Amino acid sequence: MTETVDRPAVEATPLTAQRVLPLRRPGRWIATAIVLVVVAQVVHGLITNPFFQWDRFGYWFLRPVILDGLVITLKVSALSAVFALIGGIVLALMRLSENPVLNAVSWAYIWLFRSIPLIVLLLILYNFGALYQTLSLGVPFGPALFTFNEQRLATDLAIAVVGISLNESAFAAEVVRGGFLSVDQGQHEAASALGLPRAYQFRRIVFPQALRAIVPPYVNLLIGLVKGTSLVYYVSLLDLFGSVESLGSTYPGDIVPLLMVATVWYLILISLVSIVQHYVERFSARGTSR
Repeated sequence: MTETVDRPAVEATPLTAQRVLPLRRPGRWIATAIVLVVVAQVVHGLITNPFFQWDRFGYWFLRPVILDGLVITLKVSALSAVFALIGGIVLALMRLSENPVLNAVSWAYIWLFRSIPLIVLLLILYNFGALYQTLSLGVPFGPALFTFNEQRLATDLAIAVVGISLNESAFAAEVVRGGFLSVDQGQHEAASALGLPRAYQFRRIVFPQALRAIVPPYVNLLIGLVKGTSLVYYVSLLDLFGSVESLGSTYPGDIVPLLMVATVWYLILISLVSIVQHYVERFSARGTSR
């Protein structure tokens, strides 16, 4: 007969009592340390380098001449952004239209104004009065119904807003058109099957879904628009950059701190645009993201 030997039972350790060991990632810590060292060196160089003249930076930062230029930049940016968005939506709808004339005109506009550099367009508009001193509305090849002086209407602010709006609307049109095309075709078919009016389909079904695809690239355009306002200095409009350039020629020893003043103000403006973008994206993503 065989004898059975009693062995002590080995109790299994419950899963809740087991210790979870974190995954080691030494490469991540090394990369983090390198980045922190580089950032610290850059900050140290900015603060301690006397070339930046931070005392003069503080003197110029809130001077009335700088703030007046900032107001001009904000005014040009706001007006141009509104007109460019409206023009972009109209041009995008024309590109999506089945009417060949509207489609061709929209395509030609987008091709033309995306090809012309903004500074060239601003200079052409600035000298437009030399080509056409008076403008008129009436029957083509017939009598003019309304005639007005172009030089009275073409103020420096108007030239800047019109030039930037014409340029940016061409780019905004492609952004808006891409957003409309991103909406699944089944959404259009389902709305049509329900007998919903076309305007209601666009307002309640197509546009809310397209907005999610439109916002990020259009904000990029908006950021470029804000920075592009620095070119209006060449049409005699003293915006933020124009004020800095004018002061730099008067105070050549303060060129670097003046440029830093403009840089910081542009950083503040772009940061505000990015904050607005965050909330607009969160609003447009309701019901689609957790």
